[in-house]
Amino acid sequence: MIRGIVDFLRGSIDTTAPSQRQKLFFEGGPDHIYAVGDVHGCDDLLGRLEDLIFEDCRKHDGSKWLIMLGDYVDRGPKSASVLDRLIAKPRADIKRFCLAGNHEDVMLDFLRNPSSTHQWLDFGGLETLYSYGLHKLPANRQALKNLLQSRIPDEHVAFLESLPSMLSIPGFCFVHAGLRDGVPLDEQVDADLLWLRPGAVGKPAETNGIIAIHGHTPVAKVEVGPARVNVDTGAYMSGILSAVRLSRRSAPKIIQCS
Repeated sequence: MIRGIVDFLRGSIDTTAPSQRQKLFFEGGPDHIYAVGDVHGCDDLLGRLEDLIFEDCRKHDGSKWLIMLGDYVDRGPKSASVLDRLIAKPRADIKRFCLAGNHEDVMLDFLRNPSSTHQWLDFGGLETLYSYGLHKLPANRQALKNLLQSRIPDEHVAFLESLPSMLSIPGFCFVHAGLRDGVPLDEQVDADLLWLRPGAVGKPAETNGIIAIHGHTPVAKVEVGPARVNVDTGAYMSGILSAVRLSRRSAPKIIQCS
């Protein structure tokens, strides 16, 4: 059932259109990067994880980035609150980047083509609408569109539309889902960056030695391998939200809350 929905959504959304999302390339990175896995509407967990990250920040000198790996909405109970939090300025001396996930793309498709039968509603979308106080949807498309516009803030929509699909620094690439093997980073397409299911964590990298830091595919614990790091521990199912700290002079550190 779920696989069928996912295949339908991936096929029905024009992720290969010329209007690809922005990709961020930096010639250098900060001293410390905190990458956070899929939040999926679990704002309480995100608040607690932020507290742990900001506490860790104070223990380390140098520049710091916080990179959110996408899938902020759907499935959990507080998607609207998560977006409010991510739009606001971080509570610490840290630069935050938010990347797009496939759930953000599907939500946008619903907002552009609203329907009471849209597949997003079975993909976690109902829980997102509940977080905006929307519990009953009119069957009439125009009435539904008017209702959505009255309840979902324009700044939330603009935020979802503005999210880049990739952030790259020398040696590392941060994406929601994964990288297509053998394809240069500047030629990677959003359909893969937001939807791809990676292979085994120990598989040798085929993208010029780049290590991918990603979420999208839930795992029981954070996977750290030679080719990629998976930070998605299925927060909405497990009750555990995870992050990894990458520092110039130390091994990766896992930070989690429940």
